[in-house]
Amino acid sequence: MKLAVIGGTGLIGSQVVTDLNAAGHEAVPHSQSTGIDVISGQGLDEAVAGADVIVNLTNSPTFDEASLAFFQTSMDNLLAAGREGGVRHFVILSIVGADQVPELDYYRAKVLQEDILTAGPIPYSIVRATQFMEFIDAILSWTADGDTVRLPATPIQPIASKDVAAAVAAVAAGTPLGGIRNIAGPEVFSLDELGRLTLSHKSDSRTVVTDPAAGMFAVVKGDVLTDKDAHLAPTRYADWLA
Repeated sequence: MKLAVIGGTGLIGSQVVTDLNAAGHEAVPHSQSTGIDVISGQGLDEAVAGADVIVNLTNSPTFDEASLAFFQTSMDNLLAAGREGGVRHFVILSIVGADQVPELDYYRAKVLQEDILTAGPIPYSIVRATQFMEFIDAILSWTADGDTVRLPATPIQPIASKDVAAAVAAVAAGTPLGGIRNIAGPEVFSLDELGRLTLSHKSDSRTVVTDPAAGMFAVVKGDVLTDKDAHLAPTRYADWLA
């Protein structure tokens, strides 16, 4: 099976390409560095020519309202190229609970991406993942101030990027789901607790203060960032830290 992995040189994409090729498929990575542009459409027809599957792992360069236009244009261009090229399966990676947080521009943009795909002409699969373990440091940096990191107690179920990639590769190599597969890490933490674990492991002396108004995830209510019915990945956070 031949797969065009758009965004195939990034954190998830590069691992998806490796996993698919190791399984005997022909997965070809495409990105700006290989000469394609999902906004202008440059190189897309050539990138998907002869592909059975498109795996779209591109991401908006911003998390603000401009991300809506990015996903609208990129999906329109990729679906058009895929339809013209006879692609039989289109896969995207989204976020668990994205449809439950309309207050966040980026989450609304990911829901828009899903909606464009489901209304499109190509059989599809959507993989929704919880927050990546690799992004925890960035989350801490958003609310760091001197010796203090302020975090809400929002429940979070972090997943390792290698487990995300494995799940995306498995879905891409299978028949179209015509729906959503949710994936998550095996453990649920409160975000402030996760911050303390992370700083302790790194012997970082900063103090985590529980602040329900701090950071991007302060607007997330309840257990939106977790999913009790998700397919659980094997990697535990402590093992990933180690």
